[in-house]
Amino acid sequence: MLVKAASVHGLIVTADDFGAAPEVNEAVEQAHRNGILTAASLMVSGAAAADAVERARTLPSLGIGLHLVLVEGRPTLPPSEIPDLVDSNGLFRTNMVKAGIDIFFRPAVRRQLAAEIEAQFRAFAATGLPLDHVNAHKHFHLHPTIAGLIMAIGPRYGMTAMRAPIEPRAILRGIEPGTTTIAERIAAPYARAVRSRIRRAGMLVPDQVFGLAWSGAMSAKRVAVLIERLPPGLSEIYLHPAMSDDFADHAPGYRYRAEYDALVDIAVEEAARGIRRGSFSDFRSKAEAA
Repeated sequence: MLVKAASVHGLIVTADDFGAAPEVNEAVEQAHRNGILTAASLMVSGAAAADAVERARTLPSLGIGLHLVLVEGRPTLPPSEIPDLVDSNGLFRTNMVKAGIDIFFRPAVRRQLAAEIEAQFRAFAATGLPLDHVNAHKHFHLHPTIAGLIMAIGPRYGMTAMRAPIEPRAILRGIEPGTTTIAERIAAPYARAVRSRIRRAGMLVPDQVFGLAWSGAMSAKRVAVLIERLPPGLSEIYLHPAMSDDFADHAPGYRYRAEYDALVDIAVEEAARGIRRGSFSDFRSKAEAA
């Protein structure tokens, strides 16, 4: 069944990097229990993935998805099985441009990539948690080869929804004039192509996503105004909450605690009052019932 997000109106609020650290996991749990968070994307090989899974089992209304990590993180497979994807420390490479070129042109790299993607889906399935959605760290799934592999592998593990990070720049500029980046402009055509592929596959994909331009700086003020100005259709707002700005493997400059505070802020809660909120699965169910 073809699921068109445009036929669904509402808001998904997602926390990425679930499982990266205990400080992230605590923020996700509290932001769902006491704030507006409706979904979280799990790093299955994150340092605190086991803790994240245990918390998720106590939060049945929180939609848990797979946050595929294929750059700047720990692989699921042994490094010896994916030598072209990792560095001398056994971690994924950090140069996305070089990695992307290798993935596109080298069949051996693509085979290793397919194996790692399947391993991460398999690891998520082993948790026993329902798969709410899929996205990728640093939005690496915008690479057409990676997107194709996810679309081929994911459905075997119950994938029915995926993020395509298309952020309406006009709305951002209306809030803070001048807000735009070169990276966003480069990514936009790839994001639109991925959204079309997801829709053709009959999966749910939000019409628009917010969190790119202000990644790591989603303050309560910004989130509240974004919610007040949401366009028609299904929107996703994603953040990176944590109880501290300083934890293992944190990204320099990210205001993790401020993003957590935004999710439990009274003014943000008030802005979201009356807006239909839920997980990807909630909105897919509504679309199928319509």
